[in-house]
Amino acid sequence: MPVGTITAIRQQHNDSRRFNIFIDNEFAIGISLNTLTRTRLAVGVYLDEQGWAQLVACEQADQAMQQALRQLERRSRSSYEVYRFLQRKGFSEEICTQTITRLQELGLLNDADFAIRWVAQRRAIARRGEQALRAELRQKGIAPSLIEAALRSAEDECNEETRAEMAARTVLSRYAASPDWNTFQRRLGGYLLRRGFAIDLIRPILVRLWREVRPADDVSDYADDN
Repeated sequence: MPVGTITAIRQQHNDSRRFNIFIDNEFAIGISLNTLTRTRLAVGVYLDEQGWAQLVACEQADQAMQQALRQLERRSRSSYEVYRFLQRKGFSEEICTQTITRLQELGLLNDADFAIRWVAQRRAIARRGEQALRAELRQKGIAPSLIEAALRSAEDECNEETRAEMAARTVLSRYAASPDWNTFQRRLGGYLLRRGFAIDLIRPILVRLWREVRPADDVSDYADDN
């Protein structure tokens, strides 16, 4: 732990926003411009153990924030995802929590908005059912109340049955040539199950679609009234 007087502050050659701090003419630490500004370091300032600890903590907090921001630039993420990312990068629990809180205060992390956008996107692109969406959002650390609110979002313009049928119709040509009903329902039904649609929702859809592709085939023995 370097303790002594700051004898030089030099801008790094490869990054104009980072500076090398020298204590008693020896290199001590590299810090960001943000850290330099916040700590108000200057040549001649004496750093004791407490001052050094504060400097290190400030630099770690800035590094955590910058890495979190770069992650959010790539795509939106939940608070839990960003927290776990920072943990993997070796930041302390205190720094991780502090960073998440600050990002939430700035409006850059909002789990309610994230959940709504995730549901809308996955319904539109991946044709995911509610069971799958719940599981995906739980894995991302979204609170159950926020998950249910997202699933009830006013942005959703069709119900679960409609979404399941839309998902089935996008791949119907792939399964239309199935040799019999049992094969058809096993294959297309399995596809819908893997996308998180409930089995009791799937069955009448399969019957409807089978009647469309094989109108001559009588499925009344194993179909519900539709």
